[in-house]
Amino acid sequence: MSVELYGLHKCGTCGKARAWLDAHGVRHAFTDYREHPVAPATLRAWAKTLGWEKLVNRASYTWRDLTDAQKAASTDAEWLALIKAYPALVKRPVLVKDGAVGVGFTEKKFAELFGG
Repeated sequence: MSVELYGLHKCGTCGKARAWLDAHGVRHAFTDYREHPVAPATLRAWAKTLGWEKLVNRASYTWRDLTDAQKAASTDAEWLALIKAYPALVKRPVLVKDGAVGVGFTEKKFAELFGG
């Protein structure tokens, strides 16, 4: 099983997700996407599966601080430019398990995914 978690080191939800995985013996790799930006092709693939609306955290302070023009992004190129400038716009954490992608963390969700 291949498990990758993407997020921010200082994100509380990412910390909870990592702690849950550790506590349940799920080996995983963690990537802080501020330190190691996610490749545009990977972001496009995630958005193709989830949609930009689900991938972008519109409840964040980062989103609230954007201009109306920035918030009106509609193309892959516009979304990718925003995420490049503001990596914290991506919902956290992003979980990639055996190629399948999902966002967010709850104990119930992870228990269903990993059987714990």
